[in-house]
Amino acid sequence: MENNKIEEGKTAAITSYILIIGVLIAMSMNSENKSPFASFHIRQALGLSITFISLGLIISNFDSIMISATMWIFVSVLWTYGIFSAIKGETKPLPLLGNLFQKAFKSI
Repeated sequence: MENNKIEEGKTAAITSYILIIGVLIAMSMNSENKSPFASFHIRQALGLSITFISLGLIISNFDSIMISATMWIFVSVLWTYGIFSAIKGETKPLPLLGNLFQKAFKSI
């Protein structure tokens, strides 16, 4: 991807990783001049936010610190991977789920 195109979308890409509100802000930022780089990271962050909320709803039924801690570590590792990828200007999908997010949210 062109360096100039990456720089244009970098702010929206990084903003998208601020849970669900960041995704909405980034989608708004990326609505006029669509940046493929920002769109890639918005799809990744949207999928990660939905995964976080879904896992939280499921895991809240269990009263186990081990299950909760595992979920938090899993989401934190993916979030860290995603945001550092955006900061470095890379379009690497998140491990395990990234390609699924790209397919599921391809219209964004």
